[in-house]
Amino acid sequence: MIILTTLFNGIAYGFLLFVMAVGLSVTMGMMRFVNLAHVSLCMLGGYVAVTAMSAWGLPFLAALPLAFVATAIFSLAVERLVLRHFYGTDDLTQVLLTIGLVFMSVSSVAYVWGPEFKPVSVPAWLTGQQVVLGLNLERYRLFLVVVGAALTLAIWLGIERTRFGAMIRACVDNRRAAAGCGLNTHVVFALTFAIGGGLAGLGGAMSASLLGLDPNFPFRYLVYVLIVVSVGGMGTIFGTLAAALGLGIADVASKYYVPAAGGSIIYLVTIAVMLWRPQGLLGRKTAHA
Repeated sequence: MIILTTLFNGIAYGFLLFVMAVGLSVTMGMMRFVNLAHVSLCMLGGYVAVTAMSAWGLPFLAALPLAFVATAIFSLAVERLVLRHFYGTDDLTQVLLTIGLVFMSVSSVAYVWGPEFKPVSVPAWLTGQQVVLGLNLERYRLFLVVVGAALTLAIWLGIERTRFGAMIRACVDNRRAAAGCGLNTHVVFALTFAIGGGLAGLGGAMSASLLGLDPNFPFRYLVYVLIVVSVGGMGTIFGTLAAALGLGIADVASKYYVPAAGGSIIYLVTIAVMLWRPQGLLGRKTAHA
């Protein structure tokens, strides 16, 4: 029973990591832009949700879509005003730029909301435990699994079954060829960046009560998001999902069964996977401008 409960907790954590990381996976696969500031958008979504509930009195379920919309708009503004001017630059320049944005976001959040942890109140029906198939499972983690699975299906349908999704796939496969066919790749990327940023904000809002929310949030989870993107493969939805679930299960299980090892196990697994498939589990080499 303990093994199954640990497995479930890892899956719930994995879905949370997937929502936080999938936008970065798609945008990096499309533009090869190293955006380390993506995890700051997760933090912003958490603070938007906390503010909406504490200051404006919105219920938890209403604060989640607000976090998505607010973070999407903010990420679009950042992409249009700052990031687009650095497309095509070398990786080091992009890393220095976006890590600088991370530090700016941390100091800005500490100034606006304060340096302390922000408590997050969830509805009573999401607290406590629920018996499912003889297992006592946390209701909030059940909520994360249900929402994560629904979002995975929605993202897959959006990319595989819509015209805009076809544009995204074309840009991921070969951005130069897509532009040569008359596709406005700048608009596609801007909208994709906004949606990915919104998903990051939604993930941050959902994670606040489980992972904690304070200005150092980006520093704690930047590595996790990058591992998910690298191991899953840039630009692939199911690769990102597989990597997120694997990381979530490995992290929860290692901390429960071998706490002395800390987080070293997930890094060893990451190294092994990257040596085996440098492009990621389901990633593939693509041609980019």
